[in-house]
Amino acid sequence: MTGAVLLDVDGTLVDSNYLQVMAWVRAFRDESIEVDAWTVHRSLGQAGPQLVERVTRARGLRLDDDTTERVLDAHSRRAEESFDLLRAFDGAADLVRAVRHRGARPVLATSASPDSLEHLRGVLGVDEELHAVTSSADVEVSKPEPDLVHVALEAAGVGPEDAVFVGDSVWDALAAARAGIPCVAVLSGGVGEAELRDAGAVEVYDDVADLLAHLDESVLARAWTTGT
Repeated sequence: MTGAVLLDVDGTLVDSNYLQVMAWVRAFRDESIEVDAWTVHRSLGQAGPQLVERVTRARGLRLDDDTTERVLDAHSRRAEESFDLLRAFDGAADLVRAVRHRGARPVLATSASPDSLEHLRGVLGVDEELHAVTSSADVEVSKPEPDLVHVALEAAGVGPEDAVFVGDSVWDALAAARAGIPCVAVLSGGVGEAELRDAGAVEVYDDVADLLAHLDESVLARAWTTGT
């Protein structure tokens, strides 16, 4: 029996969070809605509709469905403007390969839209190492609800006792905890260690390169030592 490592992408494997913040701020402004960048940042990790609702609620606003759709469309356009700035974090591809080569199943489990995910996968360049890929298109509600984690576990063909989640946001940690699997967090998404641990992260590393350097002593090792 082999286990699985479920991997968030934005802010975890790819340096995209702050590009995403600016894309969202510009998308809201395209609809004459001013929002604070920090509220956007704290909402990253959720799917687009949930992010829009959370950010506008912080401004005391409630958007109708048509306006929400226009913001989402504007975000897609704005995000595309910065796709050339996307880069994989140092160690990201090597981490995926190391997980695979140790016998575990790497699965991308992200709240990114299918269009964004296509570009993120291109930046990572490790499709041949992946066991499966899941995204916001596979669920009706995003993190912190555990649905995306459940879908990723199903795609991996393992139970929660044989999996670990790697992410960068409180939403990742909360979703993993609700699904009954440990979350290993990285600081590269811009969220502090204390907040990540409060949300349920069992280990915290600076970034995926730091995690890779401590891979066999980390909680991830349960994914390739399960059943031994």
